[in-house]
Amino acid sequence: MTPVLSPQQRFDGFIVGAGSQLAAAAARAVAESPGTAYNPLFLYARPGLGKTHLLMAIGHAARAINPALIVEYVTLDEFVEAFHTAVGAGQGEAYRRRFADADILLLDDVQFVTHRRETQAELLRLVDQMEAVGGQIVLTSDRPPADIEAFDERLLRRVAGGLVVDIAPPDYETRLAILHRKAEERGATFNPGVLEAIASLPLDSVRQLIGALNRIIAFQAAGRAPLDAEQARLVLGVRGTASDVPPPSGVPGAPGKERPPIPGEVTAAPDEFGDFLSEVADTLGRQVEGWRRRVEEAVARWEGQGYRTVRLVGLLERGVDADPAAALAGFVADIERLQALQAEVAALAEDLADDAAFRNPDAIEVAEEALVRAREGASPPPPPESIWAFDDLVESAGNRLALHSARETVAHPGSAYNPFVITGGAGVGKTHLLHGIGNLLQEAPGAVVACLNARDFTDELVEAVERDRVAPWRARYRRVSAFLLDDVQLVAGKERTQEELFLLFNHLVERGAQLVFASSVPPGAIDGFEERLASRLLGGLVVELPAPEREVRQAVIDRLLGARYGKADPELVSYLAGRPAESVRAVQALVQRIDAAAEARHVEPNVALAREVLEGAAPPAPRPAGGPRTSGVTGAGFRSPEKSVLDWPDIGERLIEEWR
Repeated sequence: MTPVLSPQQRFDGFIVGAGSQLAAAAARAVAESPGTAYNPLFLYARPGLGKTHLLMAIGHAARAINPALIVEYVTLDEFVEAFHTAVGAGQGEAYRRRFADADILLLDDVQFVTHRRETQAELLRLVDQMEAVGGQIVLTSDRPPADIEAFDERLLRRVAGGLVVDIAPPDYETRLAILHRKAEERGATFNPGVLEAIASLPLDSVRQLIGALNRIIAFQAAGRAPLDAEQARLVLGVRGTASDVPPPSGVPGAPGKERPPIPGEVTAAPDEFGDFLSEVADTLGRQVEGWRRRVEEAVARWEGQGYRTVRLVGLLERGVDADPAAALAGFVADIERLQALQAEVAALAEDLADDAAFRNPDAIEVAEEALVRAREGASPPPPPESIWAFDDLVESAGNRLALHSARETVAHPGSAYNPFVITGGAGVGKTHLLHGIGNLLQEAPGAVVACLNARDFTDELVEAVERDRVAPWRARYRRVSAFLLDDVQLVAGKERTQEELFLLFNHLVERGAQLVFASSVPPGAIDGFEERLASRLLGGLVVELPAPEREVRQAVIDRLLGARYGKADPELVSYLAGRPAESVRAVQALVQRIDAAAEARHVEPNVALAREVLEGAAPPAPRPAGGPRTSGVTGAGFRSPEKSVLDWPDIGERLIEEWR
């Protein structure tokens, strides 16, 4: 399967600071001379400091130098997940060969190998196989190898035999250089001192740094005016003037190796033309024989794994009259495409994954048809609720940043702010905004939007585990173009849910899908929320929805009363909007309270009634026309309203006296 390497994460995009200089230099050396410089190379650092960036950069650089190299990138969780799937499908040996045959293996987040004895045994076997044939291994972790709990002693010795390097948090100069680079990439301009103000904050994670920059960009875009340094500090929650910071002293780059020149070809002398022709013939013969051997080896390899090799056999029978390298590369690419198709089909409908088309590189169209059938049979993910329309949200000074940034997210999904995180107290409109964004994203042609609550996400996972249907459940969400999760704080303390969310997050980001989350508290303050998830959420844009301001309250009240009575009394709307409310939900409850009192008296709501209900002013209750009111019970002589609860307009008279 072709490795998924992020195109943005290359060496030229990695800002090298004092704390990352050794790690960057070692990574470059490994990319230039895989299997010889440092093997294995083990990089460790806290989340958000660039471990994955360096892994991706190694893969890109190595393939740029030698496109024939087989590079595999995988996270530890993905390695375990895919291995179990392969074993369940009877393809365990093929899966092992996939990694053992790689020239470079890039394995991310090794710390999650803790207490997985079977996985550690597979990893040890893989390390030994790759080292035996000179394959390069690069591993990353959020802690040093010796601090990984229950780490196999044999693996520890293998890792210690290579090079172990840590990545320290960036210093001021490095943070400022990163901000300059990211601002340039975004096409954003700032007043003097703004980037310096951000760089001076105590942010030791690159993701947090970029998240802070995103917030300033969003705030400037929403306000349509550039900020100065002090305003930027206030936007980021820092008050007062920051102490003087030293000017950037430049960021040292990792020195690159100068490659030796390629020697020129030797030409024969004119008077030795016969010898020259003979030498050319011998050379061509050796080349042809070499290519024949390569094709024969490919036939043996792929037939051994159960694939049809008619195309390669035909190449041998015809003779190598075309470009054999291109023919082999095309054949391997078709097999990788089949493997990808089969894996997706197996996740959706296991019975269709046994189709013989998945073993025939000349029948890719048939395999693609099987995938279409599997997708048609898979249940779609839950869509956003149509009742939560984005246009129904009322913009105010307090929520302008959130709404403007949401529009930018919809206009540029997967690139403007990804992930987009909405925080705020209960009932302030987070769910409305989340579903409103989802409904706008769903309007794009071919869009598949999943929008659900974190509690439902966990419940679905539990059901999938119980029914042994985790793979189809994963596939249901991995094919979406946007994933929106409400109340993400509810996954705190749920280890398996957080693991699945982490895997899904990485998969969707790699595909360029948009992610949106809502939370009652900022990601970094969720107790029991894994740092790797919090770090990824903080790397996007985090916005806060405040308690509804007067214009929001007034619009909500006007809409509710207008829907109930056809029109709203402006004086009543103004009075109710002036009442304090901590949430939109509280505003709705206020209107419902007045509406219930009006319904009980068979009148339309007005300011006098509202004052009576809310402030305790009690004018005489109006009597309905048509004579005195009775209990509604005929023939029994009951006159006291306390003896019945039927059909009294006044809610105060609906009480029943307790029998003694």
